[in-house]
Amino acid sequence: MQVSTATYIIQDIENHRQINGGTRTLWYAGIASSPKERLFNDHGVARNQDAWIYRSAGSSTAARLIEKALLDSGYDGGDGGGDSNTQYVYAYKKSLRTNP
Repeated sequence: MQVSTATYIIQDIENHRQINGGTRTLWYAGIASSPKERLFNDHGVARNQDAWIYRSAGSSTAARLIEKALLDSGYDGGDGGGDSNTQYVYAYKKSLRTNP
């Protein structure tokens, strides 16, 4: 993965957060091999009511680096998840209905 791709994904997620409001601590970031399942089933994000985003990083290594950058910048979440197929980075604005 090129640095420009990681920078683009981080900036895209950050722009989405700014448009939808809330500090970084009010957003959760993670990685997944199936981001829709993770967002809507595991975290309980409401598809049409909550703010959410996901992007393909192209590889597990790239996804983990991007996740770390988001967590280091203040997003809620934890590292160490996923498996070798994990290539998506996702974020959502936490609400009363979501599960971190």
